[in-house]
Amino acid sequence: MDMEVTEIKRPNSFSNKSGKRPQVSKRYSRERCYSFGSRPSIEKLRDNFVDRPKMSFRVVRSSKFRHVYGQALKREQCYDNIRVSKSSWDSTFCAVNPKFLAIIVESAGGGAFIVLPHNKVGRIPADHPLVGGHKGPVLDIAWCPHNDNVIASGSEDCVVKVWQIPDGGISRTLTEPVVDLVYHQRRVGLVLWHPTAQNVLLTAGSDNQIAIWNVGTGEVLISLDCHPDLIYSACWNWTGSKLVTTCRDKKIRIIDPRKGEVESEAIAHEGSKASRAIFLKHGLVFTTGFSRMSERQYTLRTPDALNEPIVTVEIDTSNGVMFPLYDPDTNLIYLCGKGDSVIRYFEVTPEPPFVHYINTFQTPDPQRGIGMMPKRGCDVATCEISKFYRLNNSGLCQVVSMTVPRKSELFQEDLYPDTLSDEASLTADEWLSGEDAEPCTMSLKGGYVSGRAQQLTVTKRTNALATGKDREKEKERERERRRDEEDKDNRSPTPRVDSHAGTPASATPPPTLNPLVEKQLSDLADEIRKLKSVVVKQENRIRALEATVKSLIPPIPSPAPDQPDHNHEENMAPDEV
Repeated sequence: MDMEVTEIKRPNSFSNKSGKRPQVSKRYSRERCYSFGSRPSIEKLRDNFVDRPKMSFRVVRSSKFRHVYGQALKREQCYDNIRVSKSSWDSTFCAVNPKFLAIIVESAGGGAFIVLPHNKVGRIPADHPLVGGHKGPVLDIAWCPHNDNVIASGSEDCVVKVWQIPDGGISRTLTEPVVDLVYHQRRVGLVLWHPTAQNVLLTAGSDNQIAIWNVGTGEVLISLDCHPDLIYSACWNWTGSKLVTTCRDKKIRIIDPRKGEVESEAIAHEGSKASRAIFLKHGLVFTTGFSRMSERQYTLRTPDALNEPIVTVEIDTSNGVMFPLYDPDTNLIYLCGKGDSVIRYFEVTPEPPFVHYINTFQTPDPQRGIGMMPKRGCDVATCEISKFYRLNNSGLCQVVSMTVPRKSELFQEDLYPDTLSDEASLTADEWLSGEDAEPCTMSLKGGYVSGRAQQLTVTKRTNALATGKDREKEKERERERRRDEEDKDNRSPTPRVDSHAGTPASATPPPTLNPLVEKQLSDLADEIRKLKSVVVKQENRIRALEATVKSLIPPIPSPAPDQPDHNHEENMAPDEV
């Protein structure tokens, strides 16, 4: 049987009937990469090649802050030649209010920071006066929200100092604070003022202790010992009734400071690097930190369920700690990383995904520290909603203005609701007794004008936490003051009669002195008394030495009357021989 032999040809996928390779669409090459799923059918892939009219359902979120842009001022309008601190402590190194700009600087023989009025721009001279009374490097500074002339500083010398800055700045180096707050046993790396109560200051040290002070009396109101390790950050809520902290043990805690109780705690971030947490205006908690793979991330949580974050977003991989700076009027959060050259800003809304990315401000130089101006110091005429002061490694303090573009030159009420004012809602005693109040607000219509300097007065009370030596020193000073007063009364002459009143002039009560002036006078009197005692001791010592020298050296015999004095001839001048 004859069989017909036919050649079997395999189809070549790389050629068609014309012998040419078909052109592959780039779109097809992209869309054919599938992972972790079944390969789609050829019919679906063919459908991708069919040009069909498509309707876009993408809706842009409506927000008046979508077009916020940052603009850096010219170098002539910034501050240059500043020796920014080289400390490795995770701090912003900068604090600003509508009157002054304060920056922690390098200083030999202790710690110091520089205070500049806003009009002193340009190159700062190297010998500019400093605020330098600390014996160790300054780690953190904070302006009082209720007095623009008062600033607190914490240092490695375990002491917190509160300073009074005169209007116009300082003309000479300031070394005498208004009050020294001594409680911590190790360095103090965090100082934070209360948002509503007058003269209430929170400090946290490396001894894992939190102290809440009444600066007006210089005493500790509350001490909290609920952290097993180093405290990274702390923040008050809107009314100042709660406190949120982050610790080296990776936990975030919400604390009732007046009761000293931890209401809730949870793991903030899995990473071992420093984390930060802030309270938002409506009670939510926003945190920044690191993941287990050292990726920077932020979370949004509710105080009732700290273990379950509402939002967790990973940003990038970097070593710099991110500082969240919050604007309660616009619900904008600015993330500024240490060593970064960008400022990212987000808007928090009730709609998912709750934290909306807006934009990024890019600069060529990395930032070492940053400070945020309160809303009272922003320019409402140019629709400026925030202003930042960036510290570069080159010694430049760059001013960055965040602006919402508007065509109208009128006051924009939607951008500037009533903001925090410089008035306190409560006193320290009222807050300690359990009262809470909303912060005082003010309208920015017409702009804000800073008031005159308010003098901070400190009335010392007996500190229950003071040691026995401190109490003895206070008692000794009080005895010396009484002795001085008695001596003055004994040395006073016979009282003269006032012809107008008909009573002795000494009967009129003496004018009351400022407690600060009285303290300075008493310290001066103590120094003079010590100096007198030193002088007397030195005089006695000199006399004793003179008597000893005279007893050891024999007296020189005088020449006899009949013998000539040859030494006298040798000592005479040539013309006298």
